[in-house]
Amino acid sequence: MADLHQLGVPPDAQEAGGHEVLRAFVVDGGLSVSLQRAFDDPATWGLLLADLARHAARIYALETDASQEEALERMREAFEAASLRPADLGAGDTIN
Repeated sequence: MADLHQLGVPPDAQEAGGHEVLRAFVVDGGLSVSLQRAFDDPATWGLLLADLARHAARIYALETDASQEEALERMREAFEAASLRPADLGAGDTIN
């Protein structure tokens, strides 16, 4: 069996429950995701992505020499570039 590294369930979800909507893994240098639509309005995914970026930028600020603002700006630039020229159009199966 392959070596699999998973994160734990956040403490508030552990305590109050909830619904997992996104799981992402890096596999052989590429992204592998499992997700469900989860929201009636697709704009909610935009809010979720912005919140994830802020959390990731905070981690970069804590663990590297980059500031939170610098990390967030690099993420924004990469997001915009990838939106204009997507490398992966999500051709995988939709399984739930």
